[in-house]
Amino acid sequence: MNIMEPIKEPKPLVLLSSSPHMHSDMTIPSAMRDVIIALVPAILAAIYYFRMDAVIVMVTCVVSAVVFEAAAEKVMGKPITIGDYSAALTGLLLAMCLPASFSPGLAMVGTFFAIVLAKQIFGGLGCNVFNPAHIGRAILLASFPQQMTAWVLPATAAVTKGADAVSTATPLAVMRATEAVWQAGGAATTDKLPSLMNMFIGNVGGSLGETCVPALVLGGIYLIYKELIDWRIPVFYLATVAVLTGIYGTIFGYPSTFPLYHLCAGGLMIGAFFMATDWVTSPITKKGKIIYAIGLGVLTSLIRLRGSYTEGVCYSILMMNMVTPFIDKYVHTVTFGGGAKK
Repeated sequence: MNIMEPIKEPKPLVLLSSSPHMHSDMTIPSAMRDVIIALVPAILAAIYYFRMDAVIVMVTCVVSAVVFEAAAEKVMGKPITIGDYSAALTGLLLAMCLPASFSPGLAMVGTFFAIVLAKQIFGGLGCNVFNPAHIGRAILLASFPQQMTAWVLPATAAVTKGADAVSTATPLAVMRATEAVWQAGGAATTDKLPSLMNMFIGNVGGSLGETCVPALVLGGIYLIYKELIDWRIPVFYLATVAVLTGIYGTIFGYPSTFPLYHLCAGGLMIGAFFMATDWVTSPITKKGKIIYAIGLGVLTSLIRLRGSYTEGVCYSILMMNMVTPFIDKYVHTVTFGGGAKK
């Protein structure tokens, strides 16, 4: 060794920046487990209403999501990360967006697109631009619209009719037909609509995640308590939909319960608490989250009220996911030690 050669300092294992520092015990696996725990009430409600059909769809999506994630990472030469539970959560969220009667084979197709196309191709967890579960749902809806809209009544309603499964329209579809009669000057009533109580408790046809509003709200409150989501997104999202549908209903002379039907119907509740609040695809700042949530509410209301498609949550979230980088770019917080320039 040349004694004149300068000694190279070893690289530090941890790079520390200037204070202040914040420490958290939260890890990716613990956060994903908490979100899955928050979904447990809705999962139990889905199983109660749709029985083994719900179990088959959920197990298929979760297992295939884990397999596809491991396979994709193996092919790409990346570390296998199925132990962080993010793949299982994506599969579970996708399952909650599907009808109870959905084919397991098609469920695996949707899971493939959610994991491989929407997540792994972008670089894996933390690099995806769009919500993976909703990408899977959107592709399934575009590719297999008939199967994606083959709704059945819950077992609790079908049993009273003496059948194992009864095809039905979702409350949003029935509401759209009723609106058409009202706007044409007809005397349609809300008799064909399910009661608000049935919609509130989830005893209606729809996706697995369109069950039991109290179960979804309970899970959302748990996520807010654990500081895994910011309350601003679900609150401003739901409030915007309520206000816009209320104004719309007032203009056309609809019943005063019109906004309540929209709040309880479709995937609004699970979208507000579990989909729109995704860390990666939602804004970082508090003001940005409010802008994002209001945008979600406006788009959802426009699609539901004036679009040809009766549901608007999925596409609203995907569209606002595209806007999130621009919100983060132009909405800033004051850095520590900084302030307004004089």
